Amino acid sequence: MESRHHERWSHRRHQLAHLLKPHSHESAQKVDPALESSAEGMRALWLSLGVLGATAVLQAAVVLLSGSVALLGDTVHNAADALTALPLAVAFVLGRRAATRRFTYGYGRAEDLAGIVIVLTIAASAALAAYESVDRLLHPRDIAHPGVVALAAVLGFIGNEWVARLRIRVGRRIGSAALVADGLHARTDGFTSLAVLVGAGGVALGWRAADPLVGLAITVAILLVLKDAAREVFRRLMDSVDPAVVDTGEAALRAVPGVLRVTELRMRWLGHGLRAEVTVEVDGGLDLRAAHDVAVRAEHALRHAVPRLTAALVHTDPAPGPGAEDPHRLLAHHAGSPPG
Repeated sequence: MESRHHERWSHRRHQLAHLLKPHSHESAQKVDPALESSAEGMRALWLSLGVLGATAVLQAAVVLLSGSVALLGDTVHNAADALTALPLAVAFVLGRRAATRRFTYGYGRAEDLAGIVIVLTIAASAALAAYESVDRLLHPRDIAHPGVVALAAVLGFIGNEWVARLRIRVGRRIGSAALVADGLHARTDGFTSLAVLVGAGGVALGWRAADPLVGLAITVAILLVLKDAAREVFRRLMDSVDPAVVDTGEAALRAVPGVLRVTELRMRWLGHGLRAEVTVEVDGGLDLRAAHDVAVRAEHALRHAVPRLTAALVHTDPAPGPGAEDPHRLLAHHAGSPPG
């Protein structure tokens, strides 16, 4: 009962705030939702760091006890995955800083730079796992206590799957591609931990090569994760946006009274938020204030239709009427250049 009362009060408070302070197309007058999202992301990162760090420490102790290179690969991978929380944490903190005269768009791109660090970390862990596994194949040695290795593998799976679910859920909620990519990485780590379990079973049955072969299999799994993570980070660096999001935005703009046509809609990610640049056609007979009102309504509709849109710059163009002079053609004429 108390929870429902709190929800109703929060809903009424939001409606009242919306009424007293409607949206504006000036980004400086908006509360940046990335502040709230970053706090949630930071909690997910520190929880991930704690769980994966503890898992890696336990597995490292077993590696020293057993000499298993398969478990070594899994341990290195888990440790690298835990450490990826650190550059992401820096990115989240920088993302909270206000824009400056030099960084006029703020520091949201720091998260994309952190994504590059994560990709390089994954690549380094793959190289180390491959080297140790090949070395063990060339110089075979027995591993001690395969039962303890198997237990460490199960613990690695449990820790990684818990972290994966946390990162993917929070990353999708706040729009962090780097955090989602890191969650997928942790999920694959969980299955590689189970592969260590298979290797330990093979060694227990007398197949000494099972341990390094599993180490090589872990390397392949890491490379697959590397491909997916690199593709995701590349798309963010190239300002890639889901086409369905653009379609949603265009549909919302076309439904705005006074908008005759959507000439252009561009979007890009900056940290956790989207920014948009819009050009719409309006009636050429509208005065400046009326055209401004159409732009405000267009920005309002776009922000409500597109999740995590933090700012939109809306430009209005007058639609040419019958016999009206094309403004671009007229400008070219006055500039002394032939019309294009």
